[in-house]
Amino acid sequence: MYEHIRTRSRCSNMLPERPRTEVRGSELGATHKSNHMATVFLNGTFLDQADARVSAFDAGFQHGVGLFETMLGGTTALDETWVYRLDAHLERLATSARELGLAEGLRTQGLYDAVMETTAREGSARTRIRLTITGGDLNLLSTTSKSEEQPQARVEATVLIVAQPATTYPDAMFERGVMVSLADTRANPFNPMEGHKTLHYWWRLRELQQASAKGAAEAIVVQVSNHLVGGCVSNLFLVKDGSLLTPIVRGEEGGVVEDTSQTDPTQPPAPVSSTARSGVLPSPALPGITRRAIIEMAELRSIPVECRMLSIDDLLAADEVFLTNSSWGVLPVAAVEAHPVGAGTPGKITRTLREALTRSIEGESA
Repeated sequence: MYEHIRTRSRCSNMLPERPRTEVRGSELGATHKSNHMATVFLNGTFLDQADARVSAFDAGFQHGVGLFETMLGGTTALDETWVYRLDAHLERLATSARELGLAEGLRTQGLYDAVMETTAREGSARTRIRLTITGGDLNLLSTTSKSEEQPQARVEATVLIVAQPATTYPDAMFERGVMVSLADTRANPFNPMEGHKTLHYWWRLRELQQASAKGAAEAIVVQVSNHLVGGCVSNLFLVKDGSLLTPIVRGEEGGVVEDTSQTDPTQPPAPVSSTARSGVLPSPALPGITRRAIIEMAELRSIPVECRMLSIDDLLAADEVFLTNSSWGVLPVAAVEAHPVGAGTPGKITRTLREALTRSIEGESA
């Protein structure tokens, strides 16, 4: 069946107004085929969009217990199907499912085949694919039992894949750059859900709505320590003096340190929690797939890359700023509220890396 498949510190008053060149949120004008029926895969079956339904007791519906991945793919003129960095998306999903106890031993090969087949059936040259996995019928203690004599049946996760034509964004977004705002909500590094692509997106969507009302395309989030996290739906990059800077993400906090509070010196040191790594807070930032691609492309071009804790001052002093995600690719930022970034237009390194990512994706879709 798969022979055709190949693998708020506000800055609005910091500077006087000047003629703007960036694209504001109200001007984005993203388009998609609203009358196009999506291709839907639900729990092993392809269904018409109107017939795809989950249980009223599904843990994702009831409590937001679930994970998702958003990917870019499509079908070539030769009828070959591609999904950009699908293996990396599924690896991140499986890691989060394991760490959060959603689904042990998640079989990514089956998901790989399902995503590719759903994309193939969609048939668009550029396709947006969303893979969602929830906890299934509400029962968070699926491996326990009411009694030893009556073991409780294991609850199966709900698997939903939706493929539809990718959103088309206006060229002006990438040629002129966009304006971003600063989010009011602070990310909590001690929340175990942060740094994972969970269904808990309400606060992020609310921040995006507030940003859009100001004419911003994205809202930049900081954590409780006032260090940068990234956008509500994107990762963040800065360019300063020729170097590429990006906030550390979950998993990049450093090595395990020793617990110096032990009272028995004869016992081997015990590792401390990941919430106390080398004096650095655990990162609430998502390890983005496009972010990783950009870092690799920068290193191939001998652009110095630093993954570290960054502040709002770093953001405001940057020569260039851009955002990354699977839908935008590389999106230049021309202004942070009223504060222009550099010359107020996309910079050289931003353009270089956007072109590199575009060529990489085109290599998949050729």
